[in-house]
Amino acid sequence: MSRAFVKDTEDVEDLPDRPISDLPNDVTAEGLRRIEEALAAAQAAQAAAQSAGDRTALASARRDVRYWSARRATATVIPEPTDNSVVRLGHTVTIVREDDRRQTFRIVGEDEADPARGTISHASPLARALFGKGVGDVVVIAGGEAEILEIR
Repeated sequence: MSRAFVKDTEDVEDLPDRPISDLPNDVTAEGLRRIEEALAAAQAAQAAAQSAGDRTALASARRDVRYWSARRATATVIPEPTDNSVVRLGHTVTIVREDDRRQTFRIVGEDEADPARGTISHASPLARALFGKGVGDVVVIAGGEAEILEIR
């Protein structure tokens, strides 16, 4: 039989890997749960694409499985902070900027960050500027200053 009529999904050329941060993969418990959900979804997509013989979807799903497997393998769950004296991963922080604009956000792992939903990555310049600082401290961010009003 001609190879043209054989469905061989093992010959699918993989897509390039998604970039993975060189920083420690610190996550909240919620972040780990989301990584595990994303990995399960990618594995399900891979199985469905393989069953359907969809080479494009299979390549995409395989890439996602590789990414989420790597992120799961390197994830370190950081316990919820119990001491609110200084900013750490997992804290919700309220700041006031020089223009009196107040912002509140939670500092989380890289894969769970979504600024539109009020979460920022622990690797972001803002989070790095805030780590180890307490209420009343002023930090320099984005060329301006901001004061920490609340840590919870």
